[in-house]
Formats: sequence, structure tokens, C-alpha cells
Amino acid sequence: MQTEPEPAPVPLWDIFRVFFGVGASSFGGGITGWIHREVVHKRRWIADEEMLAGIALSQIVPGANVTNTCVYVGQRLRGLPGALAALFGLLAGPFVMTILVYMAWDRISTIPILQDVVDGVAAAAVGLNLRIGVVGASQSFPKIVPMLIVVVTFVSVGVYQLPILPVMAVLAPLSIALAWPRKTADA
Repeated sequence: MQTEPEPAPVPLWDIFRVFFGVGASSFGGGITGWIHREVVHKRRWIADEEMLAGIALSQIVPGANVTNTCVYVGQRLRGLPGALAALFGLLAGPFVMTILVYMAWDRISTIPILQDVVDGVAAAAVGLNLRIGVVGASQSFPKIVPMLIVVVTFVSVGVYQLPILPVMAVLAPLSIALAWPRKTADA
């Protein structure tokens, strides 16, 4: 019986290059959606379920969600060196571009079309974030309990405008308790 050869590890340079491209060409949000597209759909480095779990984890640990997500992806691909390659790749482009824009701001701030470009990029970022939400929700909707947690959270925070911390303080433990694996009678 012959087994499938294990795929070669993703080169660190490729990890850096992908995250550099994401960081250098996106701003104003939507970066998590872009990372999802790059590593799940375009390059197939990580399965969709694993990526969504990483995004969820990235949202509950301290720090910026996007940097947490890139560290998660890099670590899953190549361990600590992969996490560092992803993080430095993500931050290098915006760092350099911020310095360059600062130096040229007096000249470029008077260009009339600049605000239209920024508005278009912001609209694309909203679309990418909505896509991630739809993908995550669609995987939960076949199960009634996760769907109810999502709906209660949305109505509590979005409709009734309750503070998110108390809502999460109640719903997170409830959600964990409902999802906790139970021993079956035949176990």
C-alpha cells in the first residue's frame, strides 16, 4: 500500500511575498478577507475550515485581528519562522508606504480623484469583510445552536445596541457549554 507523499513545506519567501502583497496593496479593512482568498482559494495552503478557525481565534486573542491571522497562517505553514515571515511581510509594505506618503503628502493631498480612490478601496474592504461573514455563517447555519447564537448576538448588538462586552460575557460561555463534547452512553 503506497501512501501519498507529504507536500513540500511552503517556502518562507513565498509566505513573506504573499503577505507583503496583501499588506502593501490593502488598507482600511478587508485584509482578513484578502488573506483568506490568497491562502485558501488561490494557493490552497490551508483548508477553509482551518482558516475560519484561525480567524475566530485571531478575534479573541489580544492584538489586531489581521496580524493575529497572519501569525496564525504563518505558524500553521512553517512554525515560528513562518509566523515571522508572514508578520514581517504584512507590516513591511505599509511601513515603507506610510513613510513615503508622509513625505509626499503636501503634493498628493490636492489631487481631486484621491478621495474617490479611497472611497472605492473602502467599499471593496467592506465587501471582503461581508464575504468572510457569509462564509463563516453558512458553515454554522446547518446547526441550529450556532445559528441561534449568531442571531442573538446580531440582534443584541446590532439592533438593540447593547454593549458587546456584556453580550459576549453571557453568550461566549453559553456557546462553549453548548458546543462542549459530551460523553455518549456507549463510550
